[in-house]
Amino acid sequence: MYVLQKWQQSSLTARVLVGMVLGICVGLTAQIFFPESAFFTRYFSDGLFSILGQIFMACLKMLIVPLIFVSLVAGTCSLGDARSLGRLGMRTVGLYLLTTCLAITLAIMGGLLVQPGEGANLASAASFSAQAAPSLGEIVVSMFPTNPIGAMAEGNSLQIIVFALMFGLAVSAAGSRATRVVELFTGLNEAMMKLVAMVMQFAPYGVFALMGRLFFRIEFSAIANLLAYFLLVAGLLIVQLLVTYSGLLRLFAGLNPFMFLKKMESAIMFAFSTASSNATIPVSMETVNFRMGVSSRVSSFTIPLGATINMDGTAIMQGVATVFIAQAFGVPLGLSDYLTVILMATLASVGAAGVPGVGLVTLAMVLNQVGLPLEGVALILGVDRLLDMIRTAVNITGDCVVTCIVAKHEGALDESVYNDPNAMDLAVSFPEKSRDPAVG
Repeated sequence: MYVLQKWQQSSLTARVLVGMVLGICVGLTAQIFFPESAFFTRYFSDGLFSILGQIFMACLKMLIVPLIFVSLVAGTCSLGDARSLGRLGMRTVGLYLLTTCLAITLAIMGGLLVQPGEGANLASAASFSAQAAPSLGEIVVSMFPTNPIGAMAEGNSLQIIVFALMFGLAVSAAGSRATRVVELFTGLNEAMMKLVAMVMQFAPYGVFALMGRLFFRIEFSAIANLLAYFLLVAGLLIVQLLVTYSGLLRLFAGLNPFMFLKKMESAIMFAFSTASSNATIPVSMETVNFRMGVSSRVSSFTIPLGATINMDGTAIMQGVATVFIAQAFGVPLGLSDYLTVILMATLASVGAAGVPGVGLVTLAMVLNQVGLPLEGVALILGVDRLLDMIRTAVNITGDCVVTCIVAKHEGALDESVYNDPNAMDLAVSFPEKSRDPAVG
């Protein structure tokens, strides 16, 4: 009874951390002592853990489309005019492109310095079937939906964002005649955040199941074979998270990066567990709104957009992987090739969907552009799942950094909330009155 009471009184972050650690321990223990156990595989890995994990992921994905659409329409209505939206959009996209360029440059420099593939002679008969990557023109055209309902059914984030922005501007332009529509979406937005809070209560158990199943199935032998590559990518991802983002926060917004990182704990753990930027959207929005004091009129635009176009972690993986594969196959790359990699990796990250494993597809496009064999992708398949989890955590952290910077410049950041170490998660303490700086 005492343990149950302490569990209920603990913060959401603490409960998720406990669930994640227990899941990892159970999965590793089972892999070490019962690697061939049909009983554990059938009733736990492919049974209980699979069911709980899939239910949790389904609940998170259930929130994505209505949350993006409702919050973006409500936020756009509060902006008032297209000029404000244009200024917000320019700042947001500019910062996202800046962080991605910094990430890919850091990756290439790290790869050239450490040389993880030098002398590896990893030529493999394994093959990787790459899907055709879209061109930049196709990406731009595909942003505009021909059927908004179809875009929502398919979960096409970019098309949902574009339609929501256009609809929100139309509602705002309608003035007093659309007052009831504004009130409707404001109420729906509040209801969606309540639903987020409800789903988050299930999070510790979902994270436990996801971690337990993953670490029972993961192949550590593949990591040992590619240790230099794995450690370099993981190290650069941590540098991007701790150094680059902290520097940008301090330089462009004058905010305390240590407070930011402390308040990002829950979102980072969710991103690590799910390996999906899109699935983490509800947690990211909750974090910046209620723990950092960002107005929903900013976060409702920057967070969904970032989950779609801002893939700094993916860019780092692609930069290191390109250098690693070139060294492993003995293919020399010149300065123009590396500049091409920077450009292509940036564009590829913009066109990448926020779902697990998509980085491997866009990596194929980058390799093809500089004349490297696509078979190289097969070399890193064994370690990519774990790295995917780490880079997703970096991706969503970059989204929240840009959100805070933009909010500061838009006058939409309540710094008293940002600097308050006791600011709580929505799922722990949902306020009766909005703490949104945009609201009285």
